[in-house]
Amino acid sequence: MAQVLEFKLPDLGEGLTEAEIVRWLVQVGDVVAVDQPVVEVETAKAMVEVPCPYGGVVTARFGEEGTELPVGAPLITVAVGPASSDEQAEGSGSGSGNVLVGYGTSEAPARRRRVRHDRPAPAAPAAPAAPAVSLRPADGRVGGSGPADGPVPVISPLVRRIARENGLDLRQLTGSGPDGLILRADVEYALSAAASQGRGTALVDRAPVAASAPAASTMATAPARAAASAPASVGTGTRVPLKGIRGAVADKLSRSRREIPDATCWVDADATELMRARAAMNAAGGPKISLVALLARICTAALARFPELNSTVDQEAREVVQFDHVHLGFAAQTERGLVVPVVRDAHARDAEGLTAEFARLTEAARTGTLTPGELTGGTFTLNNYGVFGVDGSTPIINHPEAAMLGVGRIVPKPWVHEGELAVRQVVQLSLTFDHRVCDGGTAGGFLRYVADCVEQPAVLLRTL
Repeated sequence: MAQVLEFKLPDLGEGLTEAEIVRWLVQVGDVVAVDQPVVEVETAKAMVEVPCPYGGVVTARFGEEGTELPVGAPLITVAVGPASSDEQAEGSGSGSGNVLVGYGTSEAPARRRRVRHDRPAPAAPAAPAAPAVSLRPADGRVGGSGPADGPVPVISPLVRRIARENGLDLRQLTGSGPDGLILRADVEYALSAAASQGRGTALVDRAPVAASAPAASTMATAPARAAASAPASVGTGTRVPLKGIRGAVADKLSRSRREIPDATCWVDADATELMRARAAMNAAGGPKISLVALLARICTAALARFPELNSTVDQEAREVVQFDHVHLGFAAQTERGLVVPVVRDAHARDAEGLTAEFARLTEAARTGTLTPGELTGGTFTLNNYGVFGVDGSTPIINHPEAAMLGVGRIVPKPWVHEGELAVRQVVQLSLTFDHRVCDGGTAGGFLRYVADCVEQPAVLLRTL
């Protein structure tokens, strides 16, 4: 007789205590193998697939998509016992032990087998839904319709959930992403357009909100209910829960401001020679070198000279802990919010290796596949906010680190070069630092060295 085993949401590590169900990968009645991912969850740090340590037949699932579960809550039950088919025999067993999210369990990879079901989008709720609108926000055109059936070009589970909660049929949208991929911006713009049509107002062509913008979206599914529960002083409006990555960012930034007495210094630098050096490196053949990789190489060289900034404060022991390695975090804006992937041992990598690792982590951030281990353990952060078209910023330190280097956009500006006024490529550099680990002289020395390397890349050769 089959034995029914209960698989609970495992301890995800890194201080995480809960996760939200984004997508079920199995249905009741499916046969699963040991270590097969059964559910995709969103934690405060990453989107991860949770593998089940038991092989057998799924007899129950606990929690609908969008439900938040605490660690230790039941996820599924699996009937393990005498196999009724060869397929079940392959998946049956006593289990592989404890689950480590993102790393699977201890069985050999050859035994892993995934059962996926491409389910159509759920039907719209009985209440009248907003009219569907076909959209291509890249050029502002609205109209037409998508295919009536066939696969829907959507990768992000978050996009599917927003559409489902608002009764929007994704099959009626034309995505603006590569190969017609439907992005979050497409869904939000379609909902906004549908709302405008529903109010009887003219629909004006406009650019959609940026897919990476962390601003509030039109995700409210019951505005009347929210308004009824809102205090009179707050008024009506859209309520966006502070949970998942957004909630984790809010908690971390608040803690940083509470605990760290930060200060910021900045300097303008002539980046013309750095840009020329990069162009020469890329013209020589071989893998292309990214600008952020060169900036990271400069950062690691500067931290070797000013190790006070590659540290953290142990408040209980009242000690400053200086690290002998540089795990370099870099800020990346994604559809799910701001994340800071970490390049391990950045000080030991050359420009080519840094370029490759930045590209790998950026792609993982974009697709939501970063593991908790790739989002933690940083010792210093590089923030290239120039990609947003701004010159300067005073960023909040990524707690518990001690400093962050900010890089603005590089633009042509009037500059005195060799005693004459000229147009040069100028960038603003800023350093936000924990005043407990060093004084202004050390911070200024670090920033000045970075600026010198930007202005004269040959200075960097002295540290190689």
